Amino acid sequence: MPILYLHITCVALSGALFLLRGGWMLTGSPLVDRRGVKLFSYTVDTLLLTAAIALALIVHQYPFVHAWLTVKVVLLAAYIVLGTYALRRGKTLRTRVICLAAALAVYGFIISVAITKTPWGLLAMFA
Repeated sequence: MPILYLHITCVALSGALFLLRGGWMLTGSPLVDRRGVKLFSYTVDTLLLTAAIALALIVHQYPFVHAWLTVKVVLLAAYIVLGTYALRRGKTLRTRVICLAAALAVYGFIISVAITKTPWGLLAMFA
């Protein structure tokens, strides 16, 4: 259970940090690129991924074997790409805002998949 709680805590911290950095990006704050902020974010994300791998090994559920975990991994890749465009690579503010909103939507859907343990997440309620 401690690994599960670590994972959940890191999910919340990671999302909060991304939202905070997104807000800083929108206001043009130089804090978005501060080394300490990035380092803390990378540390949280590394702990998150490590806990996720440990949980998969403990419960014997693996991506590309179990559909809901496969969806989480694919969505995680999308979230990372969108996040980099939102915070760094987007050439215009409009692109960054769109990528920020899309990344936050993907983040929310990842959480819904995790909670429901179905590839459809909360959309399964409408099926």
